[in-house]
Amino acid sequence: QVLLVESGGGAVEAGGSLRLSCAASGLRFDQYNLGWYRQAPGKERELVSTIGAAGDTKYADSVKGRFTISRDYDRRTLYLQMNSLKSEDTAVDYCAACMVASGYKYWGQGTQVTVSS
Repeated sequence: QVLLVESGGGAVEAGGSLRLSCAASGLRFDQYNLGWYRQAPGKERELVSTIGAAGDTKYADSVKGRFTISRDYDRRTLYLQMNSLKSEDTAVDYCAACMVASGYKYWGQGTQVTVSS
């Protein structure tokens, strides 16, 4: 059973930082591309950042230069370091694991990030 468990969300003031974690179990960690998505109230879920099985990274324009994605193969954990947070970063953030071979995607339950201005 694949399980993705996010943690690290919370409430911060604008300009602050948070570090999200996503612990993965039940999958071959090195066979998945991983990513963070977010969904703000009244909006569709959007891509924040991805990191491939080989470590290649991509970011949404809105978070470039502020967020850093990383993955720890030993701990089977995905991270998202979020700096210089803005009120528009307020959303539920979701971790996703996409199997390289099939494209099938698993989702975590989400963690709330609230940024007050």
